[in-house]
Amino acid sequence: MPQHIAIAGAGITGLACAYLLSEAGHKVTVVARNFYGDKSTEWASPWAGALLAPHPDTGFTDLQLASLTLYHRLLKTVPESGVKSLRITEYYDDRPQTADVWYKSHMQNFQTTLESQLPPGVTLGYSYDGLIVNPNDILPWLTTQLRNRGVEFIQQTLSSMQNLRDLTAADLLVNASGLGARELANDPAVYGVRGQTMFVDCATSGRSSLLQQAILHQGSHYTYCIPRSSDGGIILGGVSQPSNTETQPDKSLRPDILRRVNKMTNGKFDWVDLERHGEDIVGFRPAREGGLRVERGGDVVHAYGVGGLGYLYAFGVAERVRELVEGNVKAKL
Repeated sequence: MPQHIAIAGAGITGLACAYLLSEAGHKVTVVARNFYGDKSTEWASPWAGALLAPHPDTGFTDLQLASLTLYHRLLKTVPESGVKSLRITEYYDDRPQTADVWYKSHMQNFQTTLESQLPPGVTLGYSYDGLIVNPNDILPWLTTQLRNRGVEFIQQTLSSMQNLRDLTAADLLVNASGLGARELANDPAVYGVRGQTMFVDCATSGRSSLLQQAILHQGSHYTYCIPRSSDGGIILGGVSQPSNTETQPDKSLRPDILRRVNKMTNGKFDWVDLERHGEDIVGFRPAREGGLRVERGGDVVHAYGVGGLGYLYAFGVAERVRELVEGNVKAKL
């Protein structure tokens, strides 16, 4: 039976929930402090690299795979959604060559990197055909789709879930507020993880070939190059700084980020001049001690706590939220 669902949050998780709930015939209202176009660092979704690489350690693998299934559908049917295919290479310096990779059988053309071909200090490497999405495409696309379905958007800073209940008179509430869940859900386990990256223009530099592959290094440091081909550039990163609330770029981080990227890629970005290239990006990943919370309590469904993996989990979480709304799974997971 269709219900009126009010969603707190218009980041990728909130919009994904709105997309699947409205698709199922529910009336949906989205209430948020920020919508696409707001350049505030108070929310994470516009600033994400949004590489859809499965994560080996964060669990909820069924939600990761469910989300990837929908992204593959968008890749094939909705090019304006911003989903693109590319080769993804992952490196680790904290696990052996024999480490199990749970998603190995789910990724096309999965190949383990020979030990002799690994960058210095790396103990495990592999590559596969994967996906990426551009926030500058999918966020406005989702918003347009939702408006066309009659979803109502209200821009307002919420003080509590009761505030959302009073504002919308909805039957059920969804808390997809990211960092806002610290207040809206009274959850002290929620905290921000500061990230800082650089966007480097490759198209006008004659280096568009660099946009065909994403490379990540995890373990003792977090380093990556993630293409945004429709924007003509690539994101170089990064840092992971829990509970650091500084919104302004730290210029002193730029040389170290570039040094690590060049070490990882064997000097593919040694042409970057930090005085001329690189637009700084600062964002705050909405993390939670204990990880993802996706559960229902009374008339509230909570969906937050994925840190920097919001795009990877978004549609899988949205499917679980829809099941919780419709009573198809147990209220507590």
